Amino acid sequence: IETYIEYYNTLRIKQKLNGMSPIEYRLNYEKAA
Repeated sequence: IETYIEYYNTLRIKQKLNGMSPIEYRLNYEKAA
């Protein structure tokens, strides 16, 4: 179940962040800031 939750959260976040994982998004955000 934990694996599914992690997978689901990652998938959902990627859809929100233009296909980027949370780590990629954070790195890009820091570069832009």
